[in-house]
Parts: sequence; structure tokens; C-alpha cells
Amino acid sequence: MGDFNLALVIVAVVVCIIVFIFNVYLLVNYQHPDDANQAYFPKFVVVLGLSVAAISILMLPADVANRQACQHAIYNGACNLTLPMKDLWLAIYILDAVLVFFIIPFAMFYYEGDQDKSVGKRITSALLWVGTTAIVCGLVLGILYGLIGKVDFTVMHLSSSTTSFPNSWDFSSSQPCIGSGTRQCSAYSASASSEKTWTMRTTFPEYVVALATIVGSVLFAIFGGVGIACLPLGLIFSFIRRPKAVITRSQYIKEATELGKKAKELKKAADSLHQEERSGSKGRKWRKNVKAVEKEVLQLEEDVKLLEEMYPQGEKAETSWAMTVLGYLAKLVLGILGLIVSVAWVAHIVIYLLISPPLSPFLNEVFIKLDSVWGLLGTVAFAFFCFYLLLAVIAGAMMLGLRLVFVTIHPMKWGATLMNSFLFNVGLILLCSISVIQFCSTAFAYYAQATAAQEIFGHTLESLRGIRYLYKYNVFQIAFVALAGLTFVYYAAFGWRRKKPSGRFQLSS
Repeated sequence: MGDFNLALVIVAVVVCIIVFIFNVYLLVNYQHPDDANQAYFPKFVVVLGLSVAAISILMLPADVANRQACQHAIYNGACNLTLPMKDLWLAIYILDAVLVFFIIPFAMFYYEGDQDKSVGKRITSALLWVGTTAIVCGLVLGILYGLIGKVDFTVMHLSSSTTSFPNSWDFSSSQPCIGSGTRQCSAYSASASSEKTWTMRTTFPEYVVALATIVGSVLFAIFGGVGIACLPLGLIFSFIRRPKAVITRSQYIKEATELGKKAKELKKAADSLHQEERSGSKGRKWRKNVKAVEKEVLQLEEDVKLLEEMYPQGEKAETSWAMTVLGYLAKLVLGILGLIVSVAWVAHIVIYLLISPPLSPFLNEVFIKLDSVWGLLGTVAFAFFCFYLLLAVIAGAMMLGLRLVFVTIHPMKWGATLMNSFLFNVGLILLCSISVIQFCSTAFAYYAQATAAQEIFGHTLESLRGIRYLYKYNVFQIAFVALAGLTFVYYAAFGWRRKKPSGRFQLSS
């Protein structure tokens, strides 16, 4: 079958099935009991969105393996029996954009709609909101594509004079061209003034992917820069702040009494907000108070969990305390390993992307050497670094989500996550996953060269009119490294401090 890599197709199908099953497992274990046996459409969207995000991350290593399947082809087009990666890239990212901007908002509007209304009215209301958004987005995209939907490639205009064929051919490093006069081809010695700009119109799907990548790149630079530092340091300082010993019963009763008082205050505040909602007075002050209550509830749950760790109860109290200690030790080990990976990521960005010309291919060479040891070892390491970067983005989003006033609080909690929170976080992951892939294809351009991802994210995106300078001057990479450094300083100064219990709570009047 020539260069057709049947094993690659089988692995791709098996991985997609495993990803789907794993995401169903996450949904079942993270969902809130109130959503059991209902909200099936939002659940389907959650599983689909998580699967698309995971598969999109895995597609870059698959693209590299797909390229290697054709490594024995005489010329680039000689191998036509491998995976059609460019078509798959465009399909997965168009689906990504549709999910983020249309399907997930519709599912959220439908889920959060007035429960007193009929299903038909809730669907109509959600479609109205999403339809309005679709029309506006379509008009904006159409106008932008018509005006500036072009790519500007910088090319060298080369020319060379003709000469008669000699009777005998004699080429060497000192005489690379025909003729005995010049020892260097005229085209090769072209001056800098021969540079030209070659303009062509990109396809509309590639343009949609490019704009979605820009939106995701802003979030990626913020969340990724913060997350690459807070992901490992958060685990390490969690070990440092761990409860060192079990507290006494009297201390437990005192702390539990204070938390009970806080819970009563929050219940009273929540009842008051429910009464205001029924009366129809849902203004800015009401929304502000709802967010304040949600934030205080989260803090109260953290305080309760910490108290339970410090005073385990029941017949298996000693076993529970031992598991707590082992859990914090695991966090320390994972934090140290994560810190090594984070430092390697930041060092690679500085060495390979920010310094021109690059000091070294660094991680690119590591992956190539691992491939020489075993065919897929470098690809596996490559996939791990890409996944770690996505985890860093998620960690940064969770850290900043409670502190940005314009972001709704949608925490992910084991066994207590409502579908609207699930949908919000899935949309955030999908939006950032596009930028993670684009960033990885740039950071590992030497290892991932001659792939379909390079053609889409390396050439077209970075030459797109209007946004090419953001990539030319490494704006996102600089912001990423700067935020990583600031977050590291913040954790070094304040991360070791133990969190104080939440204080008295009052609604704004």
C-alpha cells in the first residue's frame, strides 16, 4: 500500500473513542445532582466540546506522524494515501468556532432560561439571542474578509541570465553553476532590493480560523502566562500550607461554629435574593449581590473542606488522615515535575522565539533525538508538552476567573458542577485550544516542519493582512513570558501564606 500508514489511522480512531469515553466519565462525575437525568442537550454539547478540544491538541502530533508516513516519497505530492490533515484541521477548527460562538451560547441561554416558560418558548428565546449574534458576527466577518481577507507573503524576486549547455558537466562546491566565469549563481546573489510582496486572498474557512485564533491568543497570553507559573507553584505551595497535624476537638467545635454562623448568613442572603427575583427586581445591584454570594459560598466550601482535613472523623479517621498526607506529597512531586516543564517551556520561548536568530532549537532537538531512540517517543513527548500548555491555560483561567469583575464565576467542582458552568468552561477551553495549537506549531516549527498545521498556522496566519505584525514582533510571546515572570514573583512573595478564613458577609445596599 505504499506509504499508506494503516497503523496511524487505527491509532487515530482508537484515540478518538478513548477521548469520547473519558469525557463522558468526566461529565458523569463532575455534574451536579440537580442535573441528573435531564439537560441532555447541554450534556451532549459538553462532551462534544471537550472531545473537540482534546482531539485538536492531539492532531498536531498526529500531523507530525502523518508527515513521517510520507518521508520516503520522492516528491511532496507523491504520497496521497495518508490522512488529509489540512482538511481535518479546517473541519475541526470550523467546528470549534461554531461551538464557541453559536452552539454553546445557545445551550447556555436555553439552560439558564426561565424554568416557568415552556420548552418551545425557551428554545425561541435562545435562538433569538444566538440568531442576533450570528447575524452580527456574519456581517462583521463578511466585511472584514471582503476588505482585508488577504495574505501578504514577502518573496525574493530572483533572475539569472541564460548560457549555452557545455559539452561536459562539472559541478562542485566551488562551481555550483553552469559556466566558468562566475562561481555563484546570479539568482543566489540577488540584492535585498529584489524583495517583493506577493498578495493573495485566503480562503474564508482559513480566515475564520485566523480571527478565532486572534481572540484566543489574547486569552492564551493572559491565562497561559499566569497558569504556566501558578500550575506547578500552586501545587508546591499547597503542600507548604498543608495542615501539619490534626486539631483538637475543642478547636474543631470552635471553627465549625463560626462556619455555621457564616452559612446561616449566606442562606439568609440567598433567600432575600430569591424574593427579589420573584418580585422582578433583577437590576445591577441584584446581579452584583448574586455574584458576591456565589463567591462567598465557594470560599465557605473551601473552609469546610480544610476543616474536615484537619479533623477527620468516623471509623476510618486514621486512614483518611493518611490519605490526606499522601495527597499533599503527590502534589509536591507533581508540582516539582510541573515546575521543571514550566521552566523548560519559558526557556524554550526565550531561546527559540524571542531571540533572533534562535540560540538553539532546544526542545525541537530533544524531540528529534527521542524519535531516533524510538519512532513515537518524540511524538509522545511533543504531545505531552502541548497538553501541559493547555492545562496551564485552564489553571490560569481558574485563578483569574474569581478576580476579574467581567467574568461570571463558573467553578468546576467534582460532583457539584452545573451545566451552565460546564458549558462556560468548555467554551473557554475550546477558544484557547486554537491558540495553543498555533503557539505550539510556532514554538516547535523545526520539529513540526512540512506539516499541514505549519501551512495554516505558520504561513497563512502569520502573513494575514492587519494582524501579521502581532506575530512579527512576538507580542503574544512577550506578554506570555512577562506574565509568567510576574506570577512567579507573586507566588514567591505571597504564595506560601496560609489563607485566612472568610470573614463576615454583607450584601451591598
